[in-house]
Amino acid sequence: MFQLELNAIHPGARAGDKEEAIRQVAAALTSAGNVGEGYVNGMLAREQQTSTYLGNGIAIPHGTTDTRDLVLKTGVQVFQFPQGIAWGEDQTVYVAIGIAAKSDEHLTLLRQLTHVLSDDSVAEQLKNTDSAETLRSLLMGEKQGTEFKFDTSLITVDVAASDLITLQALNAGRLQQAGAVDASFVSRVIASRPLNLGQGVWLSDSAEGNLGSAVAVSRSATPFDVDGEKAALLVTVAVADEQPLNVLNYLSDLLIKQKAERLLSADAAGILALLTSEVSEQADVLTEEFTIRNEHGLHARPGTALVSVIKKFNCDVTVTNLDGSGKPANGRSLMKVVALGVKKGHRLRFTASGEDARAALDAIGEAINAGLGEGAA
Repeated sequence: MFQLELNAIHPGARAGDKEEAIRQVAAALTSAGNVGEGYVNGMLAREQQTSTYLGNGIAIPHGTTDTRDLVLKTGVQVFQFPQGIAWGEDQTVYVAIGIAAKSDEHLTLLRQLTHVLSDDSVAEQLKNTDSAETLRSLLMGEKQGTEFKFDTSLITVDVAASDLITLQALNAGRLQQAGAVDASFVSRVIASRPLNLGQGVWLSDSAEGNLGSAVAVSRSATPFDVDGEKAALLVTVAVADEQPLNVLNYLSDLLIKQKAERLLSADAAGILALLTSEVSEQADVLTEEFTIRNEHGLHARPGTALVSVIKKFNCDVTVTNLDGSGKPANGRSLMKVVALGVKKGHRLRFTASGEDARAALDAIGEAINAGLGEGAA
């Protein structure tokens, strides 16, 4: 995981305009040995091609592909401009994160940083603090409290199981691997009978051994019988704070509406969406999957192109990286799209609902096939 050094953070900086701010960032990258002389020209050229503004007062100025050979080692320089820098139409930047990356290394970095920066309350703190230590802690997620772990790596479908113990052991083991529980949790969960919630869904937990908050889900390839009751899917929760309750609330809503069958037929990404967001059942909800062919994935430029296409249509669009965390993101938010960490070859699932759903998906497919402004691969 990328580590942000204190000497790379510059609180209380001042600049007269965007160009001056970018030149300050470029000079710091050069002084730190991340880039060679001339990289600043690539950073300024990038802004001419497309704005590196992400939203929430944050920009990520970086060079063009033509200046990538000037990158000596991957790194960042963070400048805080408390007075705000006009970055574009209705865009004011308070934190500029200058990036130097040799290949697609920056996607991992962006995913790590934007996961934190997508929180509006954190963005406000980044704007107002005068401490490099606080800025570092906020950017690295150290001020976020316990991380809630629930993504497709904790969801297993088509398990060859004919009893609950198999599902219990699988879920408990996954939670332990994720660092959310200890051995006492595992032994207690396996020894205790899960709670039958009905419609083939069961729930297990433990009052002991909870190290963090997390959720694991496993589903058998075919439902089986447990003392006359149907069993198909087991949800296991590790509880260290209130975050897992959101998942249980979505689960409860599905059960009350007699819609648990959706959990029993969806793939891992679909299960994650059902338990973490409102998933519409309208007839005009459409889904398509496309593969990203851009050499360096969805960095700022192709990400901006994708979001721009989506914003042209009167419909809601979510984007799920099937080769990433599997969590759906708002397709209208550049920050959330970049945070998906999409690399070349990753499969994206687009779900659209609304009057322009079909037209939006068709346009998205065309834009991706055309290279999202970088030419078809």
